Amino acid sequence: MAKARNIIFLILLILVVDQVIKIWVKTHMPLSYHWDESHMAVTPYDGGIRPFGKNAEWCQIYFVENEGMAWGWKFGGAMGKMALTLFRMVAVVFGVWYIREILRKKYSPGFIVCVALIFAGALGNLIDSMFYGLIFESSTYTSVAAMFPDHGYAGFLHGKVVDMFYFPIIRSTYPGWFPFVGGDDFEFFSPVFNLADASISVGVITLLIFQKRFMLPVVEEADKSIETNTKVNDNVQVS
Repeated sequence: MAKARNIIFLILLILVVDQVIKIWVKTHMPLSYHWDESHMAVTPYDGGIRPFGKNAEWCQIYFVENEGMAWGWKFGGAMGKMALTLFRMVAVVFGVWYIREILRKKYSPGFIVCVALIFAGALGNLIDSMFYGLIFESSTYTSVAAMFPDHGYAGFLHGKVVDMFYFPIIRSTYPGWFPFVGGDDFEFFSPVFNLADASISVGVITLLIFQKRFMLPVVEEADKSIETNTKVNDNVQVS
């Protein structure tokens, strides 16, 4: 059975590592990408890091600031940004209650871990949206941002989520006979993401794969041993 302290430790571990990476990127790297509004795609600039060497294009680290949802999608300007952050806050509050419930009801440990991964990821990105606009300067393509300036780049609830991991494992083109996209460039994996996004994705995908195994609560077997304090009387009375 999953124990509450283990789940709390897992959530805190993801949060701490996620925030350490984001703060390092924000304070050590200039912006490396910009969002192409017409195609919802990413256009690279100089300044990325290739941990496995300059020829290892499959693993790259860039600094992207995401104002909205996945892949830079956004809606409604400033009000849309606030609505998205408030929605994340409601989801996190619900997540606290839900994790307590599934722990109390002794759900499958795998199910509880997956929910904890999703919760930790959502909370990690919520921290960016709530506070990063207050505690950081605005980042540019030529300079890095200072932490705790006199004035941040945005108000409360209007911070931008920091993304950095980019794994273009396969780069090719669609065959000409493919409908609509024949001859266009193909890339797998194209999104730029952070550890919180990865935590959410792993939790959701694992739930989808193992949902039949995870969804049922764990039923603890009753103790088959019978304890008794009854004294045995060996005397037999015959009438």
